[in-house]
Amino acid sequence: MMSSKKGRGVVFPTKTKSRQNSSDGRRPSFSDAGEEVPLSGSPTALRSSQSLENIKEQEPPAAPSATVSEYEKKKANFITRTLWTFVMIGGFFFALLMGHIYVILIITAIQIVSFKEVIAIANVPSKARDLRFTKALNWYFLASTMYFLYGESVIYYFRHIIFFDRALQVMATHHRFISFTIHVFGFVFFVGTLKKDHLKFQFSQFAWTHMALFLINVQAHFIMNNVFEGMIWFFLPAALVITNDIFAYICGITFGRTQLIKLSPKKTVEGFVGAWVMTVVFGIFLTNVLLRSKYFICPASNLGATVFAGAECEPSSVFIPQTYSTPDFWFLPPGYHLSITTAPMQIHTFFWATFASLIAPFGGFFASGLKRTFKIKDFGDSIPGHGGVTDRMDCQFIMGMFAYLYYQAFIATHKTSLGEVVSGAISLSSGDQLYLLRQMAKYLADQGVFTPEVSFT
Repeated sequence: MMSSKKGRGVVFPTKTKSRQNSSDGRRPSFSDAGEEVPLSGSPTALRSSQSLENIKEQEPPAAPSATVSEYEKKKANFITRTLWTFVMIGGFFFALLMGHIYVILIITAIQIVSFKEVIAIANVPSKARDLRFTKALNWYFLASTMYFLYGESVIYYFRHIIFFDRALQVMATHHRFISFTIHVFGFVFFVGTLKKDHLKFQFSQFAWTHMALFLINVQAHFIMNNVFEGMIWFFLPAALVITNDIFAYICGITFGRTQLIKLSPKKTVEGFVGAWVMTVVFGIFLTNVLLRSKYFICPASNLGATVFAGAECEPSSVFIPQTYSTPDFWFLPPGYHLSITTAPMQIHTFFWATFASLIAPFGGFFASGLKRTFKIKDFGDSIPGHGGVTDRMDCQFIMGMFAYLYYQAFIATHKTSLGEVVSGAISLSSGDQLYLLRQMAKYLADQGVFTPEVSFT
């Protein structure tokens, strides 16, 4: 009994010291800590220390002002995002209805801003590396690339106008060589500014710039060509991508369960498939509406045309309804056929909607992986509430390129255009041009179109 009273509240220095200065350098375990006796062995002191520990572990309640502030922040962001959504939709449809020039200006602005956002991701370290011309070279290569691509489009679609002007004719004839020369000057300047201590950084910047030019400007070049081929080839692919994005969200939050891809955790298989079905249905409906307007189905021969007037052409066969019938099947009565009447464009729309739903979203996944690589949420803040322009266009670029290549491969009728005839005639010698003129006059006179005497006076 006496030995029990003596041991209460006593600390053994030798034991504590041996723990603190153990030769193995082991951190005290929870069992070791439990063997230490408090300095005061009274029950009151023990309860007091326990109550102090409880007070220390309790977290202070969240301030009501912080909760309100977070709510107000989300509310303000939602309002800003909604407002700019309507601004973008309104601006897009205004340009779409006012004519091809307005759409080309929007595509140009998107190219420039998207290039700026992508380049800015990797261009930040250049300020600390004292490389004065890195940023200037990026813009130089952008300008030279756009000069080449825009020149190719203008010469191809408007050669019947360009080749009648002597100065423009010289520039059009040597356009590709001029473009190459401009690019070579930039290349030589880049090599001349290389610094020994920054070679890896400078070459990575060079590669990054040209990757951006390909993924943004080259693909946007095909989108611009779609505009010149006819507004439907531009508007329909863009509308399909937007529709798919909307229905992927709706179907995903409604019955989405299975994750689709780790790069985008919120994407689900159910939303992916559901959006495909809804995009096909909406695409067929939208195509049926667009086929009724010559403004959408006619090529851009008149850049002053709007949705209200100025668009006249002979509709292509792809827009004219045709009847498709099944062959004779052995299980059907003799002479019995199943038939459907529809425009061939409706069939093409099915494939376009399928690409917009199953392939184009991977452009967005690619952009998500790129942002994760650089640990950024958005490519920029060009559009309040939405992030950067690239965040909204990541799927549109690959869709526009697909639409152009599909159109050229399966829809376009490859025949000699008026521009090709005019440019070919201008490239002839004077004697050949006079001979061609006489032969054409004779042919037209035989057809009763005009009399040579009247036309050549």
